[in-house]
Amino acid sequence: MLLAEQLVGEARARRARSMDARERTVVAVFAALYGVAALLIALLVPSERDVSLLLVLALLVGHAAVSQVRFEFGVGFVVPEQLVVVPMLLLLPLPYVPILIAAAGVLGLIPDFIKGSWAKDRWLKPIADSWSYLAPVLILAAFAPGAPELSSAPVYVLALAAQLGTDFAQTVIRNQLLDRVPIGELARGFVGATRVELVLSPVAFVATLAAFEAPIVLVAVIAPLVWLLDNFSRDRAARYAAALELNRAYRGTVMLLSDVLEFEDEYTAQHSRSVVDLVNAVADELGIAPDERQELEFAAMLHDVGKISIPKEILHKPSALTDREFEVIKHHTIEGQFMLDRVGGLLGRVGEVVRSCHERWDGRGYPDGLVGEETPIAARIVFACDAYNAMTTDRPYREAMPREAAIAELQSNTGTQFDPRIVSALVKVVEQGAPTTLAATDGVRAVLAGAPVAQSAGAAAS
Repeated sequence: MLLAEQLVGEARARRARSMDARERTVVAVFAALYGVAALLIALLVPSERDVSLLLVLALLVGHAAVSQVRFEFGVGFVVPEQLVVVPMLLLLPLPYVPILIAAAGVLGLIPDFIKGSWAKDRWLKPIADSWSYLAPVLILAAFAPGAPELSSAPVYVLALAAQLGTDFAQTVIRNQLLDRVPIGELARGFVGATRVELVLSPVAFVATLAAFEAPIVLVAVIAPLVWLLDNFSRDRAARYAAALELNRAYRGTVMLLSDVLEFEDEYTAQHSRSVVDLVNAVADELGIAPDERQELEFAAMLHDVGKISIPKEILHKPSALTDREFEVIKHHTIEGQFMLDRVGGLLGRVGEVVRSCHERWDGRGYPDGLVGEETPIAARIVFACDAYNAMTTDRPYREAMPREAAIAELQSNTGTQFDPRIVSALVKVVEQGAPTTLAATDGVRAVLAGAPVAQSAGAAAS
């Protein structure tokens, strides 16, 4: 599953859960301060517009409806609310726009509460997130308080810039208090959302100008566009839902194979689980892209799944293997790929990695004799971590090696058996404190459940 799909799944699950104490406090404070600011604006800012109650109600309901048109991305979503916010700012009495926008946001969550896709204690969230509309109201009240006019376009541009700037500032503050997402990643997500607002704002402005004398024009222009965007958003949501469901099936298959492997050979299953967290820590050290991690984690978990087909008398032999027995053992990578190919899709790609998890850097590995970077990097990472974990745990025919001896063995085989860059990262991870005990079950179960594994060397377990 791609990182974007994983993040969307996590965001959906988070919205359905009640807020924790910290988030509840932050949201409540933001909402309370916004309520005070909106009330002061309603009391102190004069109104120069006189409109019908019907238009007020139409835009209120329209905003609530548009808030259901969500284009999910990463941890959040984009709503084409500018199509309604711009008419509200240009047509309605300015002192009451902040209150109306907040009310529309809460109203728009009612379908989510009914479906159970949002926790009911999140009703304050739309109010807490409405800060970006205060600055445009104040700017318009000061410089363009009357009917919308093309000559006031510079003021409208300034108001839009103030809205986006305030929105970004609030996003950064909330992130510092709650999420702690890296600022670069936060900025990239904000830029993506901003593009939508920059595209829709001129459309809404032109429609508002045309509808000033005949409000029905606004409905005729905006309603079909909202309907079209709603269809697109539903299609996007359905694709995410299908991808998430497919991924749940993959994770279930991996968990099932893990349980079967444990039933057949408890040591091999525990060893595979121990390799997963070590692999994650090494991948983190190497800067492996997040959207490549799931295949890597599954490959680490299932790299020995083919040993199910190996006779137990060979697998558990307490002495050195004969040449014939070793040839049987070597066949487990091909068997592992065959099993995963039958599942197909993501696990089919994982099977290709599993096949190559005993290829050597110098080309003397098996089953295909791949050389250097001909072997997938995921397989090279699993190979090195597998070897280190095997050396530092008890086997039927020998006791575990000390950590220092295992590191020395890795380094002595760098450039022949192992990729030098991966050995360097693995040694750094181990020297930073990765434990060598078989204690990765919780981390592996988190991977199989779809949760992100801790991406720090200190938290890794081999």
